[in-house]
Amino acid sequence: MKADRVKMFVAERNPDALFADGFEDALIGVGLRCAQPSVAIYDYDRAIRVLIERDGISFEEAHEHMGFNVLGCWAGPNTPLWLMKPDEDEDEDPT
Repeated sequence: MKADRVKMFVAERNPDALFADGFEDALIGVGLRCAQPSVAIYDYDRAIRVLIERDGISFEEAHEHMGFNVLGCWAGPNTPLWLMKPDEDEDEDPT
């Protein structure tokens, strides 16, 4: 399973790294930071899909859940990061 391989990759760099339970399909790699511990990185959009598919909730409910229950959870310097990418369909600002 890919998530297990990524989890081992993160743990090799920081044995104290924390992981988000239930979001294994959204785990994408390790974040390296200057003078800070390396942390797990999750893809925000994949996490939204996990919530929609697993919990049968709407897109809006998934965003609300992520904002309040996941992104709002600070567990110290080993807390995972969540990667949010710009929408690929959006036009770029011409300025």
